[in-house]
Amino acid sequence: MTTPVNRLRPRRSCLAVPGSNPRFLEKAQGLPADQVFLDLEDACAPLAKPDARHTIVKFLNEGDWTGKTRVVRVNDWTTEWTYRDVVTVVEGAGQNLDCIMLPKVQTAEQVVALDLLLTQIEKTMGFEVGKIGIEAQIENAQGLNNVNAIATASQRVETIIFGPADFMASINMKSLVVGEQPPGYPADAYHYILMKILMAARANNLQAIDGPYLQIRNIDGYRAVAQRAAALGFDGKWVLHPGQVEASNEIFSPSQEDFDHAELILDAYDYYTSEAGGKKGSAMLGDEMIDEASRKMALVISGKGRAAGMQRTTSFEAPEA
Repeated sequence: MTTPVNRLRPRRSCLAVPGSNPRFLEKAQGLPADQVFLDLEDACAPLAKPDARHTIVKFLNEGDWTGKTRVVRVNDWTTEWTYRDVVTVVEGAGQNLDCIMLPKVQTAEQVVALDLLLTQIEKTMGFEVGKIGIEAQIENAQGLNNVNAIATASQRVETIIFGPADFMASINMKSLVVGEQPPGYPADAYHYILMKILMAARANNLQAIDGPYLQIRNIDGYRAVAQRAAALGFDGKWVLHPGQVEASNEIFSPSQEDFDHAELILDAYDYYTSEAGGKKGSAMLGDEMIDEASRKMALVISGKGRAAGMQRTTSFEAPEA
């Protein structure tokens, strides 16, 4: 019997690290990012990709990635590199790998192809079948149109990721600043894209991750873009520079006040719906009426806080009879 895989890992900050740069791979181990993905795609020059595969295997097997979700981004299926990326990395370091990130996903069949290849490697190597997850990156119009099918293509799928740079190019968006609003459009040009990804993720109990912000020294700009995604309900965002990690972890965690309030709602609801609390379907918590819908909303905030390692600073006290 296989052990159930935790597909909902903490991913407030997803740090991109070039797979061809040993110095960066070494430094990434000490940064407080929830997830680190070792990149064989855009961050690796074509001539560097073959050696980078072996460098990644070495660092996955020998590095200390304690507390981090370990991911490798391979090249997309339209290139000649993908199958060799997957075979080399998974055969070499599959037991020290959590997920494979597949970029530029356009159809469900591309996810199925990766699933089949992973299954063959796991069976050949004697690894637990199905343990390695898939992160699907949406980077063009076709991928967005097919995002619901992509989300359900494999039980390995854990996240749907928005790739803004390639997406902006694919739809001819009039901006050269990745993630920023194009001039001349008064609303949020990314709202539809982000919401469609979010709906596909939530409908299938997956995580939704926002992509990179390339002006790495503009932390205020990063915060603004990250706060937009967090406000909608995204679980995390890419970080390209150590200076973005702290901001991402903060923005995609609840505030202490919200976390405490959520925990109080859960405790109060448990009490008031119990025999001792009068078996009530709704009740007052201070000036606020709480019910089953309140409990569901509180579970979201509480879950994010607990995943971030937060500790509550208040406790519920049942009213005196």
